[in-house]
Amino acid sequence: MATKHEKILQYIESLPVGDKISVRQIAKEMSVSEGTAYRAIKEAESRRLVSTIERVGTIRIEKKKKENIERLTFAEIVNIVDGQVLGGINGLHKTLTKFVIGAMKLEDMMRYTEAGSLLIVGNRARTHEMALKEGAAVLITGGFDTTEEVKKLADQLELPLISTSYDTFTVAAMINRAIYDQLIKKEILLIEDIVIPLKRTSYLKTTDTVREYNLLNAETTHGGFPVIDKHGKIVGIVTSRDLIGKHESDHIDRLMTRNPITVSLKTSVATAGHQMIWEGIDLLPVADEHGILQGVVSRQDVLKALQMAQRQPQHGETIDDLVKKEMEMDVSNDEMLIKFNVTPQMTNQFGAISYGAFTTLIVESGSFALKKVKRGESVMENISIYFIKPIQIESTITVKPRILDMSRKFAKMDFEVYSEDLLVGKALATFQLLER
Repeated sequence: MATKHEKILQYIESLPVGDKISVRQIAKEMSVSEGTAYRAIKEAESRRLVSTIERVGTIRIEKKKKENIERLTFAEIVNIVDGQVLGGINGLHKTLTKFVIGAMKLEDMMRYTEAGSLLIVGNRARTHEMALKEGAAVLITGGFDTTEEVKKLADQLELPLISTSYDTFTVAAMINRAIYDQLIKKEILLIEDIVIPLKRTSYLKTTDTVREYNLLNAETTHGGFPVIDKHGKIVGIVTSRDLIGKHESDHIDRLMTRNPITVSLKTSVATAGHQMIWEGIDLLPVADEHGILQGVVSRQDVLKALQMAQRQPQHGETIDDLVKKEMEMDVSNDEMLIKFNVTPQMTNQFGAISYGAFTTLIVESGSFALKKVKRGESVMENISIYFIKPIQIESTITVKPRILDMSRKFAKMDFEVYSEDLLVGKALATFQLLER
């Protein structure tokens, strides 16, 4: 049975794109307290179902698919540039296909301005009007206003007319950064990307017995199953180890492991993988914020996803991506060396390599070395770093990783870092090894 919170979210999702909602309206419509309505609206915002804009309110926006996440809605643009909506409020839910900087003659500008685009321009009322007639939204920079006629036209065409105090260059940089951040988010694999949904998930109920487990085990060949109560809430997990020597009539709820570790749909695959290794488990139930079972992920699913992610082309680059790009592996005389160039983005305010970039370099060097030996994935558990001398900007350094000890689940490694044959850093690290 759905909770009040879930019912409100379902109601918000059922609203037409572009509808305006408020805490008071939701509370009245759904017969709930304003606190409950407020919490549900905040959750809807985090799920990208709505966007809240100062002085405008909360608007139902189109939920973007992962492949289209780089598209921003005009409502999001207002928040990015701390803007004020002068007109066209009813079009804030729409997404922009591109943005155009109006730094040319009017007729030249109009050649690039088309329906669905956003024209970024200063206090040029005639340009505002022409852009709206072409089907484009307008972002006025420098904190300028426009004419009442242009505002009425924006309302009539339902095309947002936004004003911001920032200059054109800053606004373009802010929007570009937002799109870039979205691209990075797009690359991060989440549990929702690999989850086995509930309709395909095999599970047991608290009222079931060992006999039902055996039947399900014979049918699916899975060794473990989540256990749910009559409301669909995850209350335990049961594996073949729990049932050794038990009678077929014994009840599952007395034998299962209670309060199992669960993940949400928005948990990253990397986090789930780390938990599975750390806890030594092969199956993770996926639950919503109320503990209702949504599906499961297996260790195989997680490993496959991590391996696939490494082969995918990257669009947005994080510091980790920049570090990996500069790494070059050299295996000669059975000794592995990793050559690395220190670029300006990887330095601190003193022009030396930053702690973050250096740590990433060590971790990635360790992963490279372990793959050569183990041919599998690994997760760094702990690390101790010793800076002996500063590593300067634009210098080329060499990392020598060495495996000190390795078991089935762990590897201890030592690293020496050289710059022009001079020892500049050392590190000791322990890695967890991901087994199939």
